Amino acid sequence: MQEPALHEVATLEEVDRDGAVREAAEAVRGDTRAAFFRKGGVLAGVGLGLAALPAGFALAQGTPKSDVKILNYALTLEFLEAAFYQEALENGKLDGVTRTFAQVTGAHENAHVEALQAALGSAATKAPTFDFKGTTNSEGTFLRTAQTLEDTGVSAYQGQAPEIKTPEVLASAGAILAVEARHAAWVRDIIGAGQSPTPAPAAFNKAMTMKEVLDAVGQTGFIQS
Repeated sequence: MQEPALHEVATLEEVDRDGAVREAAEAVRGDTRAAFFRKGGVLAGVGLGLAALPAGFALAQGTPKSDVKILNYALTLEFLEAAFYQEALENGKLDGVTRTFAQVTGAHENAHVEALQAALGSAATKAPTFDFKGTTNSEGTFLRTAQTLEDTGVSAYQGQAPEIKTPEVLASAGAILAVEARHAAWVRDIIGAGQSPTPAPAAFNKAMTMKEVLDAVGQTGFIQS
């Protein structure tokens, strides 16, 4: 199958295989599905992190359940992104600036995972298993998929920020949102500087609700358990 040109924007639907992540969306909407999703509040969507908080920070007793749910929502996407970049680097198909992008961005996502796990403590969801459907096997597919993940993550992160009730978590969310937006701009620049997509395609970014994100990410089938 001929690959699309790098300047063509990939959608989540284009990397859909089996829709396994649907279970996450159903769990969030109250359906009684896999215990993993029920127990962990596992969701996939936005890169919320606590890297800006002091070392050793942990959620205080009495933290709203909605904040814990959002942080596990964030943690699952961070697991997803970190695993995606790790697999791409291990496959050895990336060179030059693309490899540098994967190394730097992957390290950021790992830092987000560690900070979220530390903050959530025993409430943190476990890492799922992933199948990236061959999207890390070529540089072109990797870049388009990375753009899709980062663009979706920024919009999802933005959508959840107003829902956070704990001031310390909200302050950290702003710091991490800026980094995720830089990831999105960076990969767009690699794909096609001066072409479409441009690093900053619009003056305003549209936020996505949790349901919108879950419905979109549910098309990938990347999360297997």
